[in-house]
Amino acid sequence: MLRTYTFLLVLLAFSGFARAQSGAGFGFEYRPAAPVVHGTDTLRHAWAGGLNTPQFSTLDLNNDGQNDLFAFDRESSRTYTFLSVPAPGTAAARRWEYAPQYESLFPADLLGWALLRDYDCDGRPDLFTYVNSGEIRVFRNVLANGRPSFQLTTNQIRFSGSFSGTANLTVGGYNMPAIQDVNGDGKLDIMSYDFSSASFIELYLNTSPGTCGNALTFSLTTDNWGGIQACGGCASYMFNGQPCFQARPNHTGGHSLLLLDLDGDGDQDLLDGRDNCAELTRLLNQGTAAAPVLTQAGISTSFPSAATPVRVPVFPAGYSFDANFDGRPDLVVAPNMLSNGEDQVSLRNHLQLFENTAASGAPAFTYNPGGFLQNDMIDVSEGAAPTFGDLDGDGLPDMLIGNHADRVSNVYRATLTHYRNVGTRTRPVFRLITDDYLGLAAKNLEGLKPVLIDLNRDGALDLAYSAWDRAASTNTLYYILNTAPAGQAAAFSIANAGSFKPQGAAASGVLPATRADMPCFTDVDNDGYVDLLLGTNDTREPGMSLRYFRNRGTGPLENAFVLANDDFGRIRTASGARPDNLSVVVADMNGDGQPDLLTADASGLLRLFSNYRAQTGLFRSAPNCCTTPHRPVRAHPPGFERPRALRPGHRRPERGRRPRAFAGTQAGGILSYGPRNRTATAAQPQAARALALSVYPNPAIATATVETAQPTRFTLFDLTGRVVQTAGTAQRRHAVNLAGLAPGVYLVQATGADGAAAVQRLLVR
Repeated sequence: MLRTYTFLLVLLAFSGFARAQSGAGFGFEYRPAAPVVHGTDTLRHAWAGGLNTPQFSTLDLNNDGQNDLFAFDRESSRTYTFLSVPAPGTAAARRWEYAPQYESLFPADLLGWALLRDYDCDGRPDLFTYVNSGEIRVFRNVLANGRPSFQLTTNQIRFSGSFSGTANLTVGGYNMPAIQDVNGDGKLDIMSYDFSSASFIELYLNTSPGTCGNALTFSLTTDNWGGIQACGGCASYMFNGQPCFQARPNHTGGHSLLLLDLDGDGDQDLLDGRDNCAELTRLLNQGTAAAPVLTQAGISTSFPSAATPVRVPVFPAGYSFDANFDGRPDLVVAPNMLSNGEDQVSLRNHLQLFENTAASGAPAFTYNPGGFLQNDMIDVSEGAAPTFGDLDGDGLPDMLIGNHADRVSNVYRATLTHYRNVGTRTRPVFRLITDDYLGLAAKNLEGLKPVLIDLNRDGALDLAYSAWDRAASTNTLYYILNTAPAGQAAAFSIANAGSFKPQGAAASGVLPATRADMPCFTDVDNDGYVDLLLGTNDTREPGMSLRYFRNRGTGPLENAFVLANDDFGRIRTASGARPDNLSVVVADMNGDGQPDLLTADASGLLRLFSNYRAQTGLFRSAPNCCTTPHRPVRAHPPGFERPRALRPGHRRPERGRRPRAFAGTQAGGILSYGPRNRTATAAQPQAARALALSVYPNPAIATATVETAQPTRFTLFDLTGRVVQTAGTAQRRHAVNLAGLAPGVYLVQATGADGAAAVQRLLVR
């Protein structure tokens, strides 16, 4: 299964970041960007990336004797890790803390389902997971340097039965089995609905010799556990040939199973979640562990109570662990579907927590309306795509997040969520303002990817966005011009939205109209006009995944972009194929003063193409440039560091602004990364003064001169940190063409051969 990532790449920098950490090569590591506030609550896991279909298990990640949390998201095939850490205030209190540095401990190719269960009785949970259309592979958890290490034990569990030889144990592509001790002998057994019809419950008992099940040998004991058959509807069952007990219309699909002793009688009862159904059905075992008996009277669709039954959007799965740190196993319920393409339900705030309030014996589950983990994250349902810009005119970058879609007023459609920056320049704080900015929900779009960029060169940020128009069944690149003057609160009207028109005849390389097109606006040819780099999955028009459309600089804005290169950079995957869902951003990533091209695609891999303007034909990526302590997920590449400014009388420069990478995830959240081992241009006071930087005339109108005492390269930045112009050749005097630049303040940085840099402001009238 291919991971489904969408991207909207943005440029953003904040001041006062922590020092880059040691490690091989330039890269990124998880760092929460800023506090995020919803109402009166500050989100504890704001930048953890959202959750859609998580499957939960526990293990000790940091070898401190505490159970930590592992989650695998079925829809996005993403791994999450959370540590159990002391909570402030009370000595005994604990809380979950997102800790992505442990995610790389797990296999990179997990799909379908992943559950941690200790099969070799060494106290360390091992990994059972889906493989080969429903078979099961197992990784043994071996402690290495105080951390778990998963070593492949088998790619295929086999079983014996009432036949000669053995066969592959297959649970199917959509069932999630219960891997638990069913008969009380201390060995892990496997229970699942049959893979062919998902109608009968099969029990595979662990027949490994000795007191532990580490041989992983199984025998099919029964193919009709409890004498029950699932019929064609939700909570619909047949008992020993009797007519179906049916409470809902017919459906098909898989099941998720969890075994718990719900009535305290010493045997295992069953919680059965079914695809296309919202309820987690309880089936009480009124017999014994060895001879289970299930009856219609023991079925309940109002578990755990009629007042607060389990209800998730679709296909519930239950997970039993101590979620609130009181020493008792609670119940967490989450959807378990493969994709939301058919169901089109809301995946916002849908994880349910039922706390166990019983001191002993049968559990007593009480609904906690606060949910579990997801309520403490930025989460816009699915397919998050962030962009940043000053929307209220206070000089601070605010955040807009587009999404793939959410069910709003019973319609599945995309919206823009607006967070206002209510902090300061060095300490941003994002407060939720609205989840339907500009009322775009009324347009019935999907896959909304916004970009804040000055399109008409008036100094004010405009809004561009790629979106799938459901009515027209086509993808369109829209724009709304900001009618407010530069420096004031943005004024957008969706009534005035326009769209970029394709130039040329069909099949001539015109603007694609493909779902999930990813725009990046940047000045590719250094002429002062923003061009368009478009990541696309389009195969109807000639070209590959990255298309370069040059801004002609004349005529109506809607006709500005003309195809210049239909295979810009010849970007390919490691296997030579075209990358899916390609997204790019341009900025000075590595701190050398030159604009770089950073790409991401459906694999989640980031690649850096240094100083891309100096490359031609096939772009060459920097080796090992973008490694992270864990696998990147829909990584939003970073902004860049603004030039460091020197203040007279200070022996050290002001702390510069460092890039942030923001990853909008399929799970509807945002991941925040900071740079590691970034080599920013040096800015030593004495060396900078020796450059004797002079910029004149200042203010300037059409041209300006950059002059230094020794040969230097210069870079011109606007105040958002965007590279406006560069000169790669070192010389003492540079002529700067200011034609087409919006009036305002710019920063000129001159860099010498020794890395020393000087910065001066330039006012363009």
